[in-house]
Amino acid sequence: MTQPELVFLKLGGSLITNKDVPLTPRPGTIKRISREISLACMNDPNIRILIGHGSGSFGHAIAAQYQTQLGEQDHNYWQGFVEVWRAARELNQIMIKALSNEDLPVLSFPPSAGVIANDRNLQSWGIRPIQTALAHGIIPVVAGDVIFDEAIGGTIFSTEELFHYLAEQLHPTRILLAGLDQGVYEDPEHPEKIIQHITPAQLNEVEPSLKGSSSADVTGGMLSKVQWMLSLVSKIPQLKVQIFSGAEPGNIQKALAGMELGTLISD
Repeated sequence: MTQPELVFLKLGGSLITNKDVPLTPRPGTIKRISREISLACMNDPNIRILIGHGSGSFGHAIAAQYQTQLGEQDHNYWQGFVEVWRAARELNQIMIKALSNEDLPVLSFPPSAGVIANDRNLQSWGIRPIQTALAHGIIPVVAGDVIFDEAIGGTIFSTEELFHYLAEQLHPTRILLAGLDQGVYEDPEHPEKIIQHITPAQLNEVEPSLKGSSSADVTGGMLSKVQWMLSLVSKIPQLKVQIFSGAEPGNIQKALAGMELGTLISD
């Protein structure tokens, strides 16, 4: 029997929400994406998927207001921590409902309930339930979330940070990062051309092109995304990462089926 392929799929916050308007999902896009994932699973029963999604306009605007990612600063911090959690959970529930409506066997694994950090470094996460879910054909869903931190009280982890830890434990063959951008642009001011391939040795060369998002994004934008993935492919040489547009209908289904889209990151 062929060993199931494990693929991590991230749905960017800018893709599934309007990041410029707080608490605003894109229901049509979310429904289409859910359908594409369902079709990919029907066409390839051997694939195993772990889904992650950003918080977009649900988490980032509130987190920016309270500076939640920086740790406990004043007496308002924990109120903000809870408000960010509520917003992130609201979007997560929207995603779970949309995916479930396409008969996908999804189960949410909130990082805030399991991850412990120390000075913004992930220290522990009991992932056996995630492993068990995957073994039984269930699709785990994680998302950018607030995290308790033993050194600074609390912080926020992006989906890329969570993927970094999970990939070291679960060894996916591919990580697909679907956002609004076609890939990593050679020049973000003139996005006619994308960088086709990035390796760890090229980080210094491409770094000037990796500018942060213009919308509220407390987890670092494109530069952080690429840095996390380059670190990962250095540790898992066979891993391939793709950064591509999920806004174009059909792209997520194509990427899950193995088509190379956008920018490839590999060793």
